[in-house]
Amino acid sequence: MDYGQISMTLVLLVLLALAFDFMNGFHDAANSIATVVSTGVLKPWQAVLWAATFNVLAWAVFHLAVAATVGKNIIDPAFVDSRVIFGALVGAICWNLITWYYGIPSSSSHALIGGMIGSALVKAGTAPLLWPGIIKTAAFIVISPVLGMFLGSVLMLGVSWLCFRQTPKRVDRWFRRLQLVSSAAFSLGHGGNDAQKTMGIIWLLLISAGVTTREDDLPYWVVAACFVAIGLGTLFGGWRIVKTMGQRITKLKPVGGFAAETGGALSVGLATFLGIPVSTTHTITGAIVGVGAAQRSTAVRWGVAGNIVIAWILTIPASAGIAALAWWVGGLFF
Repeated sequence: MDYGQISMTLVLLVLLALAFDFMNGFHDAANSIATVVSTGVLKPWQAVLWAATFNVLAWAVFHLAVAATVGKNIIDPAFVDSRVIFGALVGAICWNLITWYYGIPSSSSHALIGGMIGSALVKAGTAPLLWPGIIKTAAFIVISPVLGMFLGSVLMLGVSWLCFRQTPKRVDRWFRRLQLVSSAAFSLGHGGNDAQKTMGIIWLLLISAGVTTREDDLPYWVVAACFVAIGLGTLFGGWRIVKTMGQRITKLKPVGGFAAETGGALSVGLATFLGIPVSTTHTITGAIVGVGAAQRSTAVRWGVAGNIVIAWILTIPASAGIAALAWWVGGLFF
């Protein structure tokens, strides 16, 4: 393959990665806006604009530790080629489309990780898999929603205790304002963690193509493009999932929305600083369940929550299977 062909392949795969990043923002917009919309604090168009703005502003807050994990610590760059990246991205995009269509708040992050694993497995077996990074990521499939649930419930109980002498109208007025802050904080975490996953796979692609090395810094244009892409995806929003996140799991008031978003923001922010790619979907869902359960166990529609958990369990193997098929199809093009 000559240099021109390599360059064109590289460009096309970078564009496909940015399409996934856009889809990530589109699919996960509900994570950032569902609570603030369902409580009536913002109208939908205001909420997506608010969330998209803070998705991009995350650029100034977080280091690129998550991008390094995805780019260097999930699969060995030595085994990566254009076909592996193509399979990984197609697997993640297809699973996102399926879950978006059915309104299931699944994880774009774990769809990408599953796609990477499936594509690498079908090419070279288990040799490319870097188990420390995979195990750390897999552990947080459980840890992030549990932590979100714990923090959401603790914050809800704490706020309820602090405000128990106040009138409901006054509490509602306070937390309608505070929810703007909490939703902005969660959107910062969403942009900071999720945009970096696409940066990581583009970084992996550039390393495998010889454009950069494992020791080099991530090119500035990759960082800028990924933050803008996820912000635009959030701006267009995935409305099918908003209803599930904001109303079907539990009914929220501004005080509950504040507690859920703050708990989710703390969980995602911690993981991002530690360089762990987590699911913002899992985290905010756990926080919403925690807020509902802190009020009373019957406030949570456990059947809906259970269906969501099943989708979480299926995400990595399903996206891995699609990616394996896409890797085989990719042989016709690469």
